[in-house]
Amino acid sequence: MLAQIQSSAVIGIDAFPVAIEVDTRHGLFRYRMVGLPDAAVKESEERVQSAIRNSGFRFPSGNTVVNLAPADMRKQGGALDLPIALGILAASSQLSGTRITEYLVAGELALDGSVRSITGALPMAIAARDSGMRGIVVPEDNAEEAGVVKEIDVIPVNKLHQAHAFFQGACDIEPYRTDISRISRETVTSIPDMSDVKGQAHVKRALTVAAAGAHNILMIGPPGTGKTMLASRLPGILPAPTFEEALETTRIYSVAPNMGGKKKLILRRPFRSPHHTSTTVSITGGGANHPIPGEVSLAHNGVLFLDELPEFNRPSLEVLRQPLEEGMVHIRRANYSITFPSRFMLVVAMNPCPCGCRTHPQKTCRCSPNDIRRYMARVSGPLLDRIDIHVDVPALRFEELHGTKPDGPDSNEVREQVQEARNRQQARTKEKHVWNAYLDTALMRKHCVLAGDARDLLEIAVVKMGFSARAHDKVLRVARTLADLAGCENIEAQHVSEAIQYRSLDKEYFAS
Repeated sequence: MLAQIQSSAVIGIDAFPVAIEVDTRHGLFRYRMVGLPDAAVKESEERVQSAIRNSGFRFPSGNTVVNLAPADMRKQGGALDLPIALGILAASSQLSGTRITEYLVAGELALDGSVRSITGALPMAIAARDSGMRGIVVPEDNAEEAGVVKEIDVIPVNKLHQAHAFFQGACDIEPYRTDISRISRETVTSIPDMSDVKGQAHVKRALTVAAAGAHNILMIGPPGTGKTMLASRLPGILPAPTFEEALETTRIYSVAPNMGGKKKLILRRPFRSPHHTSTTVSITGGGANHPIPGEVSLAHNGVLFLDELPEFNRPSLEVLRQPLEEGMVHIRRANYSITFPSRFMLVVAMNPCPCGCRTHPQKTCRCSPNDIRRYMARVSGPLLDRIDIHVDVPALRFEELHGTKPDGPDSNEVREQVQEARNRQQARTKEKHVWNAYLDTALMRKHCVLAGDARDLLEIAVVKMGFSARAHDKVLRVARTLADLAGCENIEAQHVSEAIQYRSLDKEYFAS
């Protein structure tokens, strides 16, 4: 007898439909699976047989063929266990009913028939909606993640016999509806506040500018001056993500393995801080056979923080160029070609020399000029050009460390300023999420209008400091953000002057 179950498989962050066709016939016992299954899918034979028998059903004693269509796309992971088992039950006349054609099914089986969680439940739910299915059957642990998609019924199950009873019509399972407001309340955690950082008023100002225009920022200074503290507080001054941004970020985390815990709708902007020993693949994503998102994608719509920037290996830094320019990363391997979204704010921190004391007012630097030159040369000019704002983080004075009053506005006040500036940008461009850092040449020509002597000031700075064309554009974009923070329609001289100051470290620290 022939039976067909609809399921799904994931490539990158997108899911595509998989039709599982099961044919059982009389004859000697034989089980075959075709349709480009990977090793994990092939191993489902043992899991499915044990799960069926331990759930009180019988496994067909004759010839069983399982086909995974389309046959030219490789299927990966254990999410096909549950639909294969249900297909075998249907083909052997142990399951009947019309419901089985109306739902997409995904889930991994344990030997006792329990249904375990899978990766990629959210993309699969989206695929079920786009395919016109009535709903999707998923493991209980994935119900909250899949329940974000409101247009379909999300049916959670925890046992094979429970899924069988639902499709047989012997029981009804209430569709799961994700309570986004509850998740939002649970997401409100203790984000570190900007006012906790002592001193560094000019650095906080630079972070405010960076957040307002989605600019990349470099902080350079001796150890212990608060660079990491400041970076960790940046998500607290960024506007809350929109539902579309949260959904896109959650799709990335949905397909990422080993993230821990139940995967929910991500309503906070991600903050990723990989160690400097991270490999190039862990930064960009990929893998030998199964593509998984890297740190640049896990930071999508959020912040990627690289501490001790020169300690990262050179290839890991150079691969950042593409996502910084395009907002996505293209990964090509022998077995696949995939694109992950990767639009993030890059925040990097570094010492001014190997020992870190080059600019410290009390400590003596032990590094030779050659040591300093080699250390600073680890950061390439092209990567430095792609960082909009460079700011010095000096050592704090004793009075600043022992101050009792909060230092400057708190994160809520700063976030309001940032939101107002972003509202002006969106009203000006009439497009969503086209912040000043992302303005192309045409939009810059239209919106970065220099008033009065601002143009002359920029021309003098470009000639004197030898800015590249990219650095010139960065100064213009930052000046546009400064004007937005001040509520000015045109860019004035003081905005250009402050934007130029954020590029002055090029000559002070990185000159050969």
